[in-house]
Amino acid sequence: MLLATLGSITPVTAAPAKPGKDVSDTTAKQISALQDIKKSLTKAESKVDSALVVEQRKRSSVSTASKLPDLKTGVEVQSGDTVLVDIRAEKVGDELLNAIRGGGGGIRSFSVDGGTVRAQVPLASIGAIAGRDDVKKVEAAVGAITAHIEPSDVTKTKKPRAELSKEAKAKQIEAKTREALITVQATKTAESDRAHAADTARGQFHVTGTGVKLCALSDGVSSLATSQAAGELPAVDVLTGQAGSGDEGTAMLEILHDLAPNAALGFATAFNGDASFADNIKALRFQLGCDVIVDDVLYFNESPFQDGIIARAVDAVHADGALYFSSAGNEGNVAEGTSGHWEGNFVDSGVGIGRFAGTAHDFDPNPNAKQVFNPLSANSGGVPVTLFWNDPLGQSSNDYDLYLTNAQGAVVAFSQNPQEGTQDPYERVNTTTGGLRLSVVKFRGEDRYIALSALGGRFKDSADGLKKFVTPGVTRGHSAANGAISVAAAPAAGALPFDLEPGDPANPKGPYPGTFTSASKLERFTSDGPRKVFFKADGTPLTETRQKPDITAADGVTTSVSGFNPFFGTSAAAPNAAAIAGLILSGNPTLTPDEVKEALTATAIDIAEPGTDNRSGVGVVLADSALSYTGASPQALATAQKPTIVNDSDGSQYLKPGTTSTVTLPVTNTGDGTAASTSVVLTTPTAGVTIAPRSKSYGNIEVGQTVTNTFKVTIPGTFVPGDQVKLDAKVTFAGSTSPTTGSFQLGVGEPSRDVKNFAYTGAPVAIPDNSTVGASIQIPVTGIGRASKVTFSIDGDTCTTADAATTVGIDHTFVGDLVGTLTSPSGATATLFSRSGAAGNNLCKVVFDDAAAASFSTVTSALAPFTGSWKPASSTLGSLIAGSADGTWTFKVTDTAGTDVGSVRAVSLHLAGYV
Repeated sequence: MLLATLGSITPVTAAPAKPGKDVSDTTAKQISALQDIKKSLTKAESKVDSALVVEQRKRSSVSTASKLPDLKTGVEVQSGDTVLVDIRAEKVGDELLNAIRGGGGGIRSFSVDGGTVRAQVPLASIGAIAGRDDVKKVEAAVGAITAHIEPSDVTKTKKPRAELSKEAKAKQIEAKTREALITVQATKTAESDRAHAADTARGQFHVTGTGVKLCALSDGVSSLATSQAAGELPAVDVLTGQAGSGDEGTAMLEILHDLAPNAALGFATAFNGDASFADNIKALRFQLGCDVIVDDVLYFNESPFQDGIIARAVDAVHADGALYFSSAGNEGNVAEGTSGHWEGNFVDSGVGIGRFAGTAHDFDPNPNAKQVFNPLSANSGGVPVTLFWNDPLGQSSNDYDLYLTNAQGAVVAFSQNPQEGTQDPYERVNTTTGGLRLSVVKFRGEDRYIALSALGGRFKDSADGLKKFVTPGVTRGHSAANGAISVAAAPAAGALPFDLEPGDPANPKGPYPGTFTSASKLERFTSDGPRKVFFKADGTPLTETRQKPDITAADGVTTSVSGFNPFFGTSAAAPNAAAIAGLILSGNPTLTPDEVKEALTATAIDIAEPGTDNRSGVGVVLADSALSYTGASPQALATAQKPTIVNDSDGSQYLKPGTTSTVTLPVTNTGDGTAASTSVVLTTPTAGVTIAPRSKSYGNIEVGQTVTNTFKVTIPGTFVPGDQVKLDAKVTFAGSTSPTTGSFQLGVGEPSRDVKNFAYTGAPVAIPDNSTVGASIQIPVTGIGRASKVTFSIDGDTCTTADAATTVGIDHTFVGDLVGTLTSPSGATATLFSRSGAAGNNLCKVVFDDAAAASFSTVTSALAPFTGSWKPASSTLGSLIAGSADGTWTFKVTDTAGTDVGSVRAVSLHLAGYV
C-alpha cells in the first residue's frame, strides 16, 4: 500500500537545487563510507549480508561508527548480542549444526533439502561461520508477510512478521484464557458462503467437501482450541512441531470449513524460514495427504524473475495431483493508484553517488530529464523494499545496490551485498518512516532489467518536485508459479472500514446478502500482474509472461478469531477460492488439478477490464456455477471406526493370551451419498493372530448411518500381557472415494488400575541457556514389567509466573524457548513440549496424557503459568511402552535460545502395568 515516485536530480558536481531533489553532500559521504566497507570485505565477509557486516563494524570500530552515526542497519540485535540469521550451505548435516552450536548459536530450524539453517547466533560468531567452506551465505533471517489488511498497515508501525524479536512475537499472540473457550457462543459463518453461492451449491448438489482434505499455511493456529470449543472448527491435522504462532492460520481454516464443512483440515506454519516453508508445502501433500493447499505468505527474497525454493515446492505438489492456491498480495495496482512497484531496463543516468558507488538508475523516461530518486508516500513507513535484477539465482556477477534517503539527503537505510558470480541478484531495505526516496545504483557490471518493490508501500509525487513512476506486475514469487492459482480480492460484504491512505477514494462494498455479479468491484489494494520470468528453476534462460492473478475471491468476511473479524486481504480471498475447489473435487473426485482450474476459470464472472485482466484474472468465482460445469454429485465416505471387544472366555473387554474374542467393528458413512454394497476385509500383520471370517458384507449404509458387524480374533497362548495386535480394516463400497482403510492398535491383557508414581527427589537442575546439552533428570522404575499406560507430570506446590519461582515444577522465563522430551528404557522418545508458550513463564501441575483434549503445542503465553492436562506436542506416550517399563527413564529439557533461564525442580512419572 505504497505508491513510489521519482524526481529529477542533477549530477553531484552541480550546485544543489532543492533538498531531496539532488544528491547532497551528506548522501555522497555516507554512501562513500558504506562503499569503503564494501571494497574492504574479507573473503568470509563477502558471504555475509551487508547489513550484518556494517552492524558488526559499527560496534567494533569507532571510525566506522563516527562516519555513520545515525544510520540504522535494520539488524535486530537481541540480548547477548545475538541475531537471527539464515545460513545457506552446500550441505546441512551434523558437522555444520555442531559448528553453529559451538559458536554459541541456537538452532531454530533447518532444511536438508533446502540447504538452510535458521539460527540465533552471536554477532561476533558470524565471520567464523561464514568462513567455512560449506557455507555459501549468511544473511539476516529472511522476513515474510501475510496478505492480511488491518488498520496498522496504514500507519506502518510494525516490523515484518518474521523479523520480530521473540518478546514482540509473544505480544502478537492473542490473550486467550481457558474461560474464553466457554464464553464464545454464536457460530460465525463467513459472508463469502453466500457471496460465492457456496450455500446454494451444497444444497443443489448435496456436496459438502466429503473425501477432500483442505490444508493451510500461514503464521500459526494459536487459538485453534478456542475455535474448536466454540464449534467453529473440527479436528485439524497439524504437522508435527509446525503449529507456529499467531492466528491467521486459524482464521483461514474457519473460512475453509465454512464453505466445505465436511472436508478434512490440515495446517503447517510458513514462518520458520523460506526453506522450512518449502518443506512444509511438500509435507502437507506427501505426509498429510492434502488435496488442496492454500497459503497467504510472501517471503521477501522470492524472485520475480525465477522460481525459487518455495515456487519449486508448489510445482512439485501440483505435479503430484494437489491443487495449490496462494494470495496474489495486497501490494496495490497501477489502475487504482495504490502501487509501489516499478520494473524495466536499468538506465544509466551518468550520475555518480559517492566515490565508489557507481552510477544511479534514471527513472524518468524523458531523455531531457534525469530522476534517480523514486519518492515514497508519507504513509509508506515500516515497509520492506526489495530490488531484483534479471540474473539467475546464485549466479549474479552484476552488482547493484539499493539506498533509502530522506528529504534532507541523509542515507537512512541501504543494501549493498556483493555480487561476484555466486550470489543472488537481490537487495533489500526497510523504510523507517514515510516520505523517503529510493535509488538504485549499479556498482559494477552490465545493465539489467530490474524490479523495485515497496511491499505495502506506495510511490507518490513529493512536495519538492519528485515524480512517481510505477509499472504493473508487483505480484511475484510462488503465487506466480505455474503450479499455483493466484487469488485477487473483492469484498464480500461491507467496505474496508478505513482509508488505505488519507484522501483515497471510498473502498468498494460487496454483494452480501446477495451473490457476486459483474457489477462487483475489486479491493483497491489487490496486487496486479502480469509476471515476467527470465529463467527456468535451474537458471537456464526463459522468456515467459505469466497471466497473474488467475481468479478473484471474497475477503472482508466474518470469523470468530480476534483480529480477523472481519478478515480483509487476499489472505482471506485465497482460502475462499480453495474451499470452492474442495467442493468441486468432492463432487467429482476423479478431476485433475487442471480440470478443477478449468471449472473455476470457465465459470468466473468478469468484474474488471473486459476479458482476462491483470488485476482480477478471469474474474470472481461462483461455487454453484463451477459445480454445475463439472457435473457434481454426492459421494459416499464409509470408514471403519474404533472396534469394541468381548472376550469369549470370560466376558471381559480385553484380548487375552490363548483366547478368542468377538470384535465388533462399526462402519460409519460420513459422506454425502449412500454407501452401496459396503464390505469390510479385516486383516492383521501381527504374527500368530487369526481372524475369522476375513470379510463381511455391511450392505447399504445411508448418510450419517453406522452399521456394525463382528469378527472372531484369536490370540496365541504364547502372547504376554502388553503385547500389541494391529488390525487393518479395508472398507469397500460403490463410489469414487472407495476404498478407505483404517488401522487399530489393540493391547493384549487387562490393564491394571493400580498406578504407581515415580517422582524425582533430587535438587533443582539448572537448564543450560541456549545449549543442546540440556538438563537431564533420570527416574528409576521397578516392579512394573510391561506398562499399560504412562503419564508424566511437571509438579509444584503453588503456581505462579514469578521469575525464579521455587514452588513450580519448572521455573523458566519464556517457556517458548524450551523443548522437553521423555525417553523410556527401550530408547523410545516422545516430545512433550516444543517451543510452545512464547513469553509465558513456568510450568506447574502440568500432566501430559494421551487422553487429554488438546496438545501442549496449542498453548499461548496468556495461559501462563502453564497448568492442566495436555497431549504431548508430538508422538504419544503410548509409543514408549513397548517392552518392559522397568529401568531408567530420562526427562530432558533443552533451551533453544539465549537470555532466558530456569531450572527443573519437580517432575513425576506415573505408570500402570497389567493385571
